[in-house]
Amino acid sequence: MTAMEILEEEKALDQLQELQVNDKENESAVESTLNINSLPSVDEVEGILGYQFNNKRLLEEAFTHASLGQGFSNERLEYVGDSVLNLLFTKEQYFEYPDLPPGALTRLRAANVDTEKLARVAVKHGLHRYLRHKKPLLEEQIRQFSKEIQLYPLHSNGLVDVPKALADLVESTIGAVFVDSNFSIDIVWKVFKDLLEPIIRRETLKIHPVTQLYEVCQKRNLKVEFVDLWKESTAFDVVVDGQLVGRGACSLKKEIAHNRAAKDALDNIWRILDPKDDCIAEETYSLT
Repeated sequence: MTAMEILEEEKALDQLQELQVNDKENESAVESTLNINSLPSVDEVEGILGYQFNNKRLLEEAFTHASLGQGFSNERLEYVGDSVLNLLFTKEQYFEYPDLPPGALTRLRAANVDTEKLARVAVKHGLHRYLRHKKPLLEEQIRQFSKEIQLYPLHSNGLVDVPKALADLVESTIGAVFVDSNFSIDIVWKVFKDLLEPIIRRETLKIHPVTQLYEVCQKRNLKVEFVDLWKESTAFDVVVDGQLVGRGACSLKKEIAHNRAAKDALDNIWRILDPKDDCIAEETYSLT
């Protein structure tokens, strides 16, 4: 083979490779277009919110998860929404509860802005149906979450696994409305006040099961021990004064298994108490 023939062959190979690259780029472009076209439309979200966006791009951004790989996501709006939501509850509760000290107000606010509470808002109003993402397991997580919260009308206090993407979605939507309304917290509160119901209030705030278990036992001079079996069986046992009174399991998160064990112990601890001590079920969380 002559030098000229070698050069011509190399040139032909280069052209072929270029054609293959262009074909792949075209395929990627088509695939990208198809993916975008198959994404859920966010137009109906305005009807759910009762708010018309001046900048529709903000609405689209609020419902775009980072996993989609579009070059933008709802993370920045989530950051804004988180701050705005905390400020809104700080303002509302400051005037609603003039007698509560800062510590109590902080606990009350935290209950209304935590991951589970916001995820419930997303599911209740169907906002999750418009989230654009590429998280394969998210749909099943949402289905399971929607099922489990039926057992706890207001809040589970750490007993269910919560898809964080749902809470992030609510925060990013709040952030989008805040920016779109020229940074008006009054407009944001008007839009979201009813959507955030049922709001956890002073009289409906419940104590966390782990905290409650320790308080119940401390009042009665009982020794509490959590036995960590999570690596072996994704569970925790609760032993009170040498007696097994509770067990909780969760294969997804160790913390949830721990919380479920505490709740089970609270449900069963009456077995080792004085028969006259029947006030555990009536012990509630007092904000003082």
